[in-house]
Amino acid sequence: MEKLIITVAPTGSQTTRKHTPYVPLTPKEIADSVYEAWQAGASIAHIHVRDENGNNTLSLDTYVEVVNRIKDKCDIIINLTTAGGVAMNDEDRLRVCELGSEMATFDAGSMNFGSSVFLNSPNFLERLAIKMKEYQIKPEIEIFDVGMIANTMRIIKKGLIEPPFHFQFVLGIQGGMPATPKNLLFLAESIPSGSTWSAIGASKEQLAINTMSILMGGHVRVGMEDSVYYRKGELAKTNAQFVERIVDLSRTLGRDIATPNEARKILGLDKSRNIKSLKDESGVVE
Repeated sequence: MEKLIITVAPTGSQTTRKHTPYVPLTPKEIADSVYEAWQAGASIAHIHVRDENGNNTLSLDTYVEVVNRIKDKCDIIINLTTAGGVAMNDEDRLRVCELGSEMATFDAGSMNFGSSVFLNSPNFLERLAIKMKEYQIKPEIEIFDVGMIANTMRIIKKGLIEPPFHFQFVLGIQGGMPATPKNLLFLAESIPSGSTWSAIGASKEQLAINTMSILMGGHVRVGMEDSVYYRKGELAKTNAQFVERIVDLSRTLGRDIATPNEARKILGLDKSRNIKSLKDESGVVE
């Protein structure tokens, strides 16, 4: 099997200090947590940011601060969320692409999300795909249910997303597909041949789905966005703990871990786009 790509999702949009006192929320906390995860073996960082009150934001200035803090320390692949939360403005979501990160999320359809509704209309998805293509960003195609694969294929047929494709299966979200082995197998068999994929199992199913992904030749995502418990009744104190566990497990199962540059090769990313820093809204590199 090809080497395992580990994505760390340190913050997310739903995890708060009420869930765990250890979730990183400030730019410095997020960047430090990503750096620790990179040291442990993560090659992609999936970034959400928060405002000074801990609320979800798509502030470009905040993204810039977080990414530049990370890039000062390591060469991890940056994957910015274009969602930010379940109720963000479409125009703000599209503007995230203007930062020109190597990867960004492409949430491939609308769904119930807990007690809310996460809207991703066909028109918005086409606009997002066009924007990502314009800024040479690789979409991480996020799949919460099987119909989202069909949504993606319609956009692919229009030439708005180009191969090689990378899918992120997000299982276990209330309103999406349950995190079961059968569902993971079905999704993995439903995407175009030659695609790469990664998977998470929200909350208590995280480790089981991660283990299946390793054995099936997929990749994994871990972090406090998806689960705050290291084991039953024990909160993880760092995101690096989750990464370290996957590194140990994968090596036990006979699969090596990809460095960021090895992950770039697996995903078909252009190494020259390993941006060292992002620009602020005035165009000045900070």
